Amino acid sequence: MISFHSPAKYDKDAMVVLLASGQTHARFKNGLEKGEIYPVLEGDKTFLFVGLGKTDKLSLTDLRIQVRKAFASTYLQKAKTVEIIPHSKDDAAIIAIIEGVLIGTYAWDKYKSKDKNDKTVKTKQVTIAVETKKIFTDAVAVCQGVSLTRDLVNDNADTITSTYLEKTVRDLIKGKKNLSLEILNRKELKSKGLNLHLAVNQASNKEPKLIIVRYNGGKKGDGYTAFIGKGMTFDTGGLNLKPTGGIETMKIDMAGAAAVCGLLKNVLALGLKKNLLFVLGIAENSIGSAAYKPGDVITGYAGKSVEIGNTDAEGRLVLADAFAYVVKNYKPAKMIDLATLTGACVVALGFDYTGLFSNCDELARQLIEASQKTDDRAWRLPVYAELKEYIKSPIADLKNTSNIKGGGASTAAEFLHQFTEGTTWAHLDIAGSSYAEGSGRMYYGFGATGAGVRLLTHYLLNN
Repeated sequence: MISFHSPAKYDKDAMVVLLASGQTHARFKNGLEKGEIYPVLEGDKTFLFVGLGKTDKLSLTDLRIQVRKAFASTYLQKAKTVEIIPHSKDDAAIIAIIEGVLIGTYAWDKYKSKDKNDKTVKTKQVTIAVETKKIFTDAVAVCQGVSLTRDLVNDNADTITSTYLEKTVRDLIKGKKNLSLEILNRKELKSKGLNLHLAVNQASNKEPKLIIVRYNGGKKGDGYTAFIGKGMTFDTGGLNLKPTGGIETMKIDMAGAAAVCGLLKNVLALGLKKNLLFVLGIAENSIGSAAYKPGDVITGYAGKSVEIGNTDAEGRLVLADAFAYVVKNYKPAKMIDLATLTGACVVALGFDYTGLFSNCDELARQLIEASQKTDDRAWRLPVYAELKEYIKSPIADLKNTSNIKGGGASTAAEFLHQFTEGTTWAHLDIAGSSYAEGSGRMYYGFGATGAGVRLLTHYLLNN
């Protein structure tokens, strides 16, 4: 946990002193290059001096990285309490430090065996030597929503089932006011005609669910903004089975729904005065004799028939029914979806940027601005009228795959667009940005990143 006080007290087990080029400290008069870490021991206390380089070249991303590096160093392993003396009291810099600590030190170790001889203190009490401000305590709360999302994405697929996600939502809203909850299980999905959603799940022994939380935090009559998350708790690809090298991380295919949970946690913690909908479309794309098949034609809730060109283009089917159901029954003013939707988005943007698609320039501008402020990065990609021709089917109204090669992220977005029914809409393709493999990237470390949570929380706070 992080707290704040000013001025610095130098009374903790360890003090992390951040120094830009030209800055010195009474206990360390030498300069440090960017990335250098220099420890000074005084009795039982450790002073850890961290070089940040020239301030005019120091990005907030760099600052987060250097803070994470300091906390990952061996010098702080046994410290229970840590005080951070920042190089600047600029609000944006302090928020970056907070995120460097809370996002940077996050680790998924639930299934690691514990070494009884390990003296490392994993949970530290951290104090930043600045005056308390609401934007700082808000930043701490936002990071807790990010951590919830990361926990959900990182855990086993047979743990984070639709039932588990329902319990997560119920636990988040328990005892809270101005909320209502609607849950459609298999029986309700069938009776209401959400057949696209059901088709994706029909080879699974897990219950499909559409979960909708209505949050009435704003004025009566104000429009709702709906946040809709793709929640494929595991995606085999269906009968178009994913190959080795592509299937191993498919527990992350519910990262959109997990991000909606993290956003819900943040909204409740911050008490935002907005009217909002939080929607999780949950299924498992399994294989077996009951699996839906390439070539099938299925009519969903919107009354539009869809030819199945590929069973691995399943997330857009679940989202299509969720869009149609929310539009008809809740009539939101805006819809924003999050989905690990396409490998094509990763080809286009790599792993550090979310793909943003929208039918509204103003909404896209607001989301891009929020992404730049939070370092939860997004880049706008196009949806345009001609794309509709590429997802036409000779035997159905639409096809869930494109008739042309290339532009797969855009044609997938256009498929979703066909179910918005004129509602102002944005789509965040987090296929690349939601997970960091190998040694990790930037300040995330390994595993889920919580993509979309900071971006959308900032969007709600400022629009």
